[in-house]
Amino acid sequence: MCILNKEGALRMLLQFSCSNHKSIKNKIIFSAIAGSDDTFEESLKPFSNFRVVPSAVIYGANGSGKSNFISALEFMRSLVSESIKHQPGQGIFQAPHKLNPADVPSEYDIQFVKDDIRYVYGFSIVSNVVQEEYLYYFPKGRQVKIFERESMKIRPGDKYKNFFGVSISVLKENRLFLSCAANYTNIKEIEDAFLFFREDIVIYNPQINNWTEYSIQLMQQSEEVKKVFVEILQALGTGVKDVRVRLEKTRLAVKDLPQEMPEALKMLMTDTNVIEAKLVYDAFETDLMSEESTGIKRLFEVICPIIDIINNGKILVCDEIETSLHESIVYQIVKLFNMTKKDQFAQLIFSTHDTSLLDSSLFRRDQIWFTQLDHQRSTDLYSLVEIKNVRKTENLEKGYISGKYGAIPVVNRNFSFEDVGIKR
Repeated sequence: MCILNKEGALRMLLQFSCSNHKSIKNKIIFSAIAGSDDTFEESLKPFSNFRVVPSAVIYGANGSGKSNFISALEFMRSLVSESIKHQPGQGIFQAPHKLNPADVPSEYDIQFVKDDIRYVYGFSIVSNVVQEEYLYYFPKGRQVKIFERESMKIRPGDKYKNFFGVSISVLKENRLFLSCAANYTNIKEIEDAFLFFREDIVIYNPQINNWTEYSIQLMQQSEEVKKVFVEILQALGTGVKDVRVRLEKTRLAVKDLPQEMPEALKMLMTDTNVIEAKLVYDAFETDLMSEESTGIKRLFEVICPIIDIINNGKILVCDEIETSLHESIVYQIVKLFNMTKKDQFAQLIFSTHDTSLLDSSLFRRDQIWFTQLDHQRSTDLYSLVEIKNVRKTENLEKGYISGKYGAIPVVNRNFSFEDVGIKR
């Protein structure tokens, strides 16, 4: 099996921080910048004076904030992509920590690389409107201001003073200026920063997203992608010899819809996609949706998008990646991202409960992160590097389960249902 190689300009996530978002009360910082450890040095990607890790895993007990960390990144990505559509009086959704006063801002900040250039972007929200926003970039390693914002006032960098007139005219308190400027200027740095959020960060939640149609589209567009997918299924011992897929747009006749359906809804449903996926075995074939197991469906859903993400050097962020996937599959997915090519780099950031992945042969210590709640029920995020006396050869799974690293996966091992009156 081989993954296709596509040369392209480098893009990567370097650092993300946020505060006052759901269970995250105080500022937390996630970093993909490697420390001084020389373990798996060949898997790191050099950039400027940094070395960047290709993957990171987040562990923690249920309710400790793993999903909220990913939610904060998704919130930032979505607001950049969509806030240009916000109408007057439409407040920005905000989910602050329960113990913070109403005037405490929710803050989001990210450092990333797009087309081999480092960017810093961030914003804060108070009372459902944008309070501050900023965008800088680092051509030749030196910081240059693109814009700063305070409420509705925009301060362009020297290079951009005459380019933001129309963008400022469409700015509203519920819109990010990056979203406005990307739609109403032709500035490359603005467009690149916007497209990083729009195209380069891919956030997947197995409980919400369904990538089956995405997979069919990829296989229909590329015989090579389909070939790699079939090779993976064969390597996993599924017995699948081939895959037949079809995706086409069709238009339903209004008369074919139920008479009791509202007319407005009928108009929305006339344009639809017809999808078909058949798995071919030695003596028969099956319909993916009606005859295959949940595990095969999940493989069909995620493998092709992962191939596409790796081929195009994107960043995949996934909440509970192991859902309906065998642990050996997840292990191999992580290994794929860790296999750095000179002309290629993709990143995987994911949360999981699968402790079998806590393996020093798979991750460096600065790739392993934990969440836990403090006394204010506020999420703390920290990496294994911050824990003292962790040997390179240590049994990480055993150390985590025993509570050595905090973020204890089982809240109370001594709990019994009999203690609350439930008896056999």
